[in-house]
Amino acid sequence: VLQGYAAEMDNPLMAHLIPPELQNKKDILFGNMEEIYHFHNRIFLRELENYVEYPELVGRCFLDQMEDFQIYEKYCQNKPRSESLWRQFSDSVFFQECQRKLDHKLSLDSYLLKPVQRITKYQLLLKEMLKYSKNCAGAEDLQEALTSILGILKAVNDSMHQIAITGYDGNLNELGKLLMQGSFNVWTDHKKGHSKVKDLARFKPMQRHLFLHEKAVLFCKKREENGEGYEKAPSYSYKHSLNMAAVGITENVKGDAKKFEIWYNAREEVYIIQAPTPEVKATWVNEIRKVLT
Repeated sequence: VLQGYAAEMDNPLMAHLIPPELQNKKDILFGNMEEIYHFHNRIFLRELENYVEYPELVGRCFLDQMEDFQIYEKYCQNKPRSESLWRQFSDSVFFQECQRKLDHKLSLDSYLLKPVQRITKYQLLLKEMLKYSKNCAGAEDLQEALTSILGILKAVNDSMHQIAITGYDGNLNELGKLLMQGSFNVWTDHKKGHSKVKDLARFKPMQRHLFLHEKAVLFCKKREENGEGYEKAPSYSYKHSLNMAAVGITENVKGDAKKFEIWYNAREEVYIIQAPTPEVKATWVNEIRKVLT
């Protein structure tokens, strides 16, 4: 891909085949694929080769390079832009010519998906190795490597949702790290003073997608998009946010193990939030508690 497509975009002999709107878009189309390639070629592959005789110790190899794996996050974040560019020009003579020279059965977009597939495959491979390494010397490292890769996948997944937020006028990066995101039923009550939660529960809930950052929690409304691949990814229109410094939490709401409350400014605003499962609720409550303490 790097030699047969990316390099060809700079080849003067091919220039006449490239649509003008595509000419300076190499970085968008290929993202940081070159960086990923060099990481594997120069660093990770050589590390792996050291463990050919001791496969059970391969977890260490992942742990030593874990920081470098974050280059995948950058690649995945760019993927929607890359795909929409590809769709505009997929039938261009330039791409057809490159594909013909390479004698590839599949078109470029299949190869551009490879890094996304690769980062998801690592966790499967590590799980599989772990299954057969219960009592080996390297089992702990394998487990830790798996946990770290799952952490990177979660960060990739969260950031894919985060870049789909529309209508937020500030800078999302200033809200600190994105800790959790997910969809919930939400009931709200804005009356001053106390109101009976029972009365609230009768109203129809709103569907909201919540993004929990270190400094704020964002409430967004999910909009499904039509389209292919990543374009099917929903977008989230921003509704409002609560500064974590003024947030309180009630962990248990009578009568429903999936509900908890987030309240604001000493209960001036109360949000009853219903998670899809008690497990999801528990995870969120724990994360929120960590932020608050």
